[in-house]
This record gives sequence, structure tokens and C-alpha cells, in this order.
Amino acid sequence: MEHRPVTVVTGGSRGIGAAACVRLAAEGHDLVLGYARDEEAAEAVAERVRAAGARCVAVRGDTSREQDVERLFDVAGAELGPVTGLVNNAGVTGPLGRLAEARTEDLRRVVEVNLLGYLLCCRRAARDMARTGGGAIVNVSSAAATLGSPGEYVHYAAAKAAVDALTTGLSKELGPDRIRVNCVAPGVIETDMHAAMGDPDRPARAAATIPLGRPGQPEEVAGAIAWLLSQDASYTTGAVLRVSGGR
Repeated sequence: MEHRPVTVVTGGSRGIGAAACVRLAAEGHDLVLGYARDEEAAEAVAERVRAAGARCVAVRGDTSREQDVERLFDVAGAELGPVTGLVNNAGVTGPLGRLAEARTEDLRRVVEVNLLGYLLCCRRAARDMARTGGGAIVNVSSAAATLGSPGEYVHYAAAKAAVDALTTGLSKELGPDRIRVNCVAPGVIETDMHAAMGDPDRPARAAATIPLGRPGQPEEVAGAIAWLLSQDASYTTGAVLRVSGGR
């Protein structure tokens, strides 16, 4: 019997991560759903995943902490089997505003979650996948990496640009181990992240600056993630796939 893919999705309780979990379940993945705080939301997504016929384990943790990342992958291996996929999605922006007004603790948190967390997850996935014969990693970046996001969160944009560089370098480093590493760079997507950063109306306002005339939906990003993890993308590595409505 062919083994089902086992994929770890960080930040899986909401937004793009939740949509990715549901889409991957429909495409035959068993899932480990990493989440930071909201157990109720994580379990609701896990139930949708199970309803699609997939196995799902929800694991609480902070991806910027090494011991939490190790536990996430340990649980995955123990409960579902060897990990074949990673969706590095957990992210924070901190409050919107100019860098001159940003608090040091917010800068530190953004770098720790959006960059260090990705590095820790990639490191563990690289170790596990090299040992078990390969796999695929998808890092969730942002169009901010190239736009810079002046006046909003240049620190977040800088961390996401680092994620793009991580994807490029790691894809070359892990290619001989049969591990593909790619990236999706969403533009303005309708998620609750905007409310969390203090500007719930941001997606609607941004529509005028987007060539397709509207913000995106989490499911549209999930489709790109699912393709990059699939066999249809078997010769694709080191790519940064922009899903931004042309922005």
C-alpha cells in the first residue's frame, strides 16, 4: 500500500494555514497542525481535515522556540509516520507603523517568528527528510519582501525577504537529498491578520492598488501551496511563486 504524505503545517489554526490544511487533506495528505494559542480554532480546522478523510494531530507550540519545533516533529513522527512535507506558515507582523516608532520587542518577535522559526523548522525537516528519502518544503513569504511595505512594517518585509533568500539557498543545499524547497509570496489576503495588526479594513482599501482589483482569499494561496507540494511540481525547486493579484 502506498503511504500517504505526512505534512506539517505551522500556523494552521487560521487564515492561509487553515486553508492549506483543508486543501491538503482533500488531496490525500495526513496533517500535523501547529498552532500558537487558539486551541478551539485549531481543533475546528482539525475536524474539517478529518471530515475530508485525513488523519490530523494538532500540536500547540511557539515555532521560535527550538524545543517546541522539535516536539512538533516528534509528535508527527510518532503519531503519523515520517514527515514528507512542511508548510512554514506561522507568522506575526506586530502593529502597523513606521520603523522609527516601532518597539524593540515587536521587532524582535517579528524576526524570531518569521525568520528564526522558519530556520528551525527547515533544519528539523531537512534532517528528517534526508534520512527518509526526500520531501518538500514550502515557505510562506510575502509580496512585502519585494515591495518593502514602507510606513506599515519594513521589519516584517525584511524578514520575509530573508525567507526568500533562505528558499533559494536551501533548495540548492538540499537538492542532492531529494528535498524540494519552494516559496509562495501572497499579496493582500483577506484574513484576520489585518485586524490583529490594528487595521481590519486594510484589504478593502488595498483593492485599488491591486491590478486584479480585489484582495485574495486564503484558498487561492492554499492552491499554490498544494501544487508546490504535489508531484506535478516534481522538477520545481527554489521558486518564489507570487500569489498577489499582480501587485
